[in-house]
Amino acid sequence: MQQLLLIFKALSEETRLRILRLLEKEELCVCDITESLNMTQPNISFHLGMLKEAGLIKDRKDGRWMHYSLNTSDVFIRFLLLGVFERIKDKSAKEIKRKEKC
Repeated sequence: MQQLLLIFKALSEETRLRILRLLEKEELCVCDITESLNMTQPNISFHLGMLKEAGLIKDRKDGRWMHYSLNTSDVFIRFLLLGVFERIKDKSAKEIKRKEKC
């Protein structure tokens, strides 16, 4: 039951929904997410931490950069995210322009 509470808490904030929407298409570095949402890195990292704790995303370290992607290994989470994406019509995130350093 605790895991369900974490999942729905993570989904209850607009910034986290926007991050999930960005990750729907591809794995992204924190700097890409920061630029797309026009937010600070500490703020984005806080939201990414909540999404990871809920099991909605996973991370991968590449040198000094962290890359994030959706966690599709859990069938419940996969179907839940599909339902969420059907209902999100977020045009507020800029198109991702990958930075060279990431």
